[in-house]
Amino acid sequence: MSGPLPALVAVRTAVRGALAELDLPDSVPLLLACSGGADSTALALAVAAEAAARPGKWSPRAAVVDHGLQPGSAERAEQTVALLAEHGVPGQVLRVRVTGGGGMEAAARRARYAALRAARPSPEAPVLLGHTLDDQAETVLLGLGRGSGPRSMAGMTRYDQPWLRPLLGVRRSTTRAACAELGVPVWDDPHNADPRFTRVRLRAEVLPLLEDVLAGGVAEALSRTAAQLREDSVALDDWAALAGEDVRLAEGVGTELEAKKLAAYPPSVRRRVLRGWLTERGVTGLTDAQLRQADDLLGRWRGQGEIALPGQWVLARRQGRLVLEHPEAVE
Repeated sequence: MSGPLPALVAVRTAVRGALAELDLPDSVPLLLACSGGADSTALALAVAAEAAARPGKWSPRAAVVDHGLQPGSAERAEQTVALLAEHGVPGQVLRVRVTGGGGMEAAARRARYAALRAARPSPEAPVLLGHTLDDQAETVLLGLGRGSGPRSMAGMTRYDQPWLRPLLGVRRSTTRAACAELGVPVWDDPHNADPRFTRVRLRAEVLPLLEDVLAGGVAEALSRTAAQLREDSVALDDWAALAGEDVRLAEGVGTELEAKKLAAYPPSVRRRVLRGWLTERGVTGLTDAQLRQADDLLGRWRGQGEIALPGQWVLARRQGRLVLEHPEAVE
């Protein structure tokens, strides 16, 4: 095949931009997570092409995770490693056990990410993932539907050490077209068409309906929304970090917060300060309702009593200070 390959060019351009932005030293290798599907295969081929065009610049290796959840998964993983090797990317199969709560999807994700993190050839090596713009749109919709706040609706970040997602601006149809241009076979995971999984129904039913009702462009609009929310979240997080320093009354484990001063900040900043402070002190599993109840000691102070938090922690406002206590620490 001669001449430009439009889809592959688009994928390579996205990869080149993401790696340039990361500005890695030449000696740092890359670990490519590849399932054999179109997205991760197109990513691996694009990285291989970029590496070949810049000898000595990058040293990509592939990791194919075998979750052992489907018949023939071990053979398929080995075939994917062999396919990538033919295109200049050496790799290995990582076999994992999928255990734990939260459903099969969540358990598989935990096992996969733990294996990929451990397989990095060096502590500085990023792990490249094949998430696309379509995956981002689905993530935003999930966050919206679950009411889990702007942080969840902000979706996936392009780089969240060690995870690098170069294709968040590329459509799933483009990755499939890139593989087709090169004549490379891809594997379609049956789980990606199984309506038992919420994300599959979003992909197959909800997004197409929204595209029809809103006359197209929905996935791109959701991706833009995620980017805007991420920018806002970063700004609020930075503001909250400064506010936290401003309202702390002491250093160390016994730190308390000056209630009146913290109450002067906007609610979104206050709650960020509270969540960070409570987490730092050992409060885990904090719900949004509990966080808002804690914030009422600031924004809606009417002399109310102490608040029970997870882990038997107690939060109270006393003499103008927010005080966190645990029964086991009280003599």
